[in-house]
Amino acid sequence: MIKSVHVRDYMTSAMITLKPQTDVVEAAQTMLEYRLTGAPVLDDHNRLVGFISEKDCLHTVLSAIYHGDLGHRVMDLMTKEVKTVHPDDSIADVAERFLKDNCRMYPVMEKSQLVGMISRQSILKAIQFVGRKD
Repeated sequence: MIKSVHVRDYMTSAMITLKPQTDVVEAAQTMLEYRLTGAPVLDDHNRLVGFISEKDCLHTVLSAIYHGDLGHRVMDLMTKEVKTVHPDDSIADVAERFLKDNCRMYPVMEKSQLVGMISRQSILKAIQFVGRKD
């Protein structure tokens, strides 16, 4: 049996966030340091304004290789229409969304505030309780 079926029980609330004006090279270094596949982007009022992924950062790598240009900022490459989930959403629904969407994690939003992140790995943690006999 799965312990819980809600996002809030599997999300992480300790998050690394980035600012839109952050240099993409710095953002990539931060993501590497913390082993992240992406990070939410917050404005100066802590509102979610985007999401930047490893894939987005690859544009800067290619630009550097072909044009010698490392000048991108997070705001230049981030996804601006961010798909999010709510803490009370079902992990089954979120798992289905992961299968449909081309993303590895979702920001978790409650009352217009970023409260956490949920990843594919986070959802997989739910199965550690399946098949266990207590």
